[in-house]
Amino acid sequence: MDPRVRLALQWLLNAIALMLLPELVGGLTVESYTAALVTALLLGLINALIRPLLILITLPITLLTLGLFTLVINALLFWAVAGLVGGVHVAGFWTAFWSALLYSLLTWLVGVALAEPGERRVRFEVHRRK
Repeated sequence: MDPRVRLALQWLLNAIALMLLPELVGGLTVESYTAALVTALLLGLINALIRPLLILITLPITLLTLGLFTLVINALLFWAVAGLVGGVHVAGFWTAFWSALLYSLLTWLVGVALAEPGERRVRFEVHRRK
């Protein structure tokens, strides 16, 4: 599949996943498909550009919490993006936390579903001594 088509399809499916979230998480509303598309685009950009910097800045606390602080970062970014986009409303931190967690799971599944056949395999290699 052409990478541009795959990217557009992934964006569309991520927006659909975002539209499903209010059915799974109370306190979250997505009013329109346009709002879901804009939110999915912004979440993708922020997760690609800003999230790595935040994880690097908060590395000491992330190490102390054995990586669990990354979930807090995800929730705060989800909450921030929802605040920027009209038509997406998050009731509070815990709503953002569970929404971000479920959204991450759904978008991961979309990524796995759209991966090329060779990319889907999980490879386990055993190294033998000679």
